[in-house]
Amino acid sequence: MSGQIMAAAPHRSYRSLLFVPGSRPDRFNKAHRAGADLVCLDLEDAVAEADKPEARKAVLAWLGGRRGGPPAGLRINALHTAAGQADLLALAEPACSADFVMIPKLRHAAELRLLDKVLPPSAGFLFPLIESPDALEGAYEIAAHPRAECVLFGAVDFAAEAGCETTWEALLYARSRLACACAANGATLFDVPYLALDDAQGCEAETRRSRALGIRARCAIHPRQIEPIHRALAPSAGEVAHARRVVAAYQSGGLGQLDGALVELPVFKRAQQVLAAAGEPGGS
Repeated sequence: MSGQIMAAAPHRSYRSLLFVPGSRPDRFNKAHRAGADLVCLDLEDAVAEADKPEARKAVLAWLGGRRGGPPAGLRINALHTAAGQADLLALAEPACSADFVMIPKLRHAAELRLLDKVLPPSAGFLFPLIESPDALEGAYEIAAHPRAECVLFGAVDFAAEAGCETTWEALLYARSRLACACAANGATLFDVPYLALDDAQGCEAETRRSRALGIRARCAIHPRQIEPIHRALAPSAGEVAHARRVVAAYQSGGLGQLDGALVELPVFKRAQQVLAAAGEPGGS
C-alpha cells in the first residue's frame, strides 16, 4: 500500500571493508590502496597475544599519520579482556585518531552506550560486531545508537555460540533479523567475510544472496575479494533500466501501472535505491 516509508536515513554508503592484520604494518598502505570502501586494522583475531602491544602501537601510529584514501579504523580486542582494556586506554589519548572502532563480542546495547562515553570523537564512529544470540536479540537497540553507523555479522562465532552450522540456511534468520534492524535505523550491515580465498565465484554468488535480503555490504580478508563483492552488490543493467522506467512512470502521475504491475510509493522508493546504487540521477 502507498504511504510514508519511515525507515531511518542511512549514515553513509559503503559496500566493502578489507581486514588487514594489525601485526603486519608492511601491509597497511597496500590495503589502503586496494579499492575497499573501508579498511580495518585488526588487533583481535589476527594478532597473537604476545604481539598485541607492538601491533597496537603500529596501528595507532599508522592511523594517526595516514593521508587521504578511504576511511580506516581498527578492530579492538573484546572488552572483557586485558588487551581490550589496553586498546580503550590507548584510544582515549588525545593524539589517537581513527575513522571507526569495531567492537567484537558485543552483547548488549548498554556496552555500546558505555563505549560512547569512554571513546572521544577522535576515535570515529562505533562498529559493533554481532556474533552471539544475545547480541542478535538486542540488534534493533544496538543499531539504533546514533554513533553505530555500521554493524558486522560475525557468522562463525555466532554459529559456535548458537550450536548451529555455518550454512546459508542455518544462518538465514540471523541475517534477515540484522538486515531489518539495520534498515530500520539507517545503519549499514556488513556480511561476514567469505572464507574461501580462491573461490571468487562463490564469494560473488553468496554476496548476491545477501543483497537479496537487504544486506548491501561485505567484509573481505584479501584484496582479490573486493572486486567480486562490488560486482555482486551493483545492480544489473536490467535492474537499472527497469528502475528508470519505474521512476519515470511514478513521476509522470504518481500511482499508476507499468507492464501490468502497480507502481506506488514503495515501488518508486525501491527504484530510487537501485538508481542510487548504480550512481545514476534520480536515486536517493
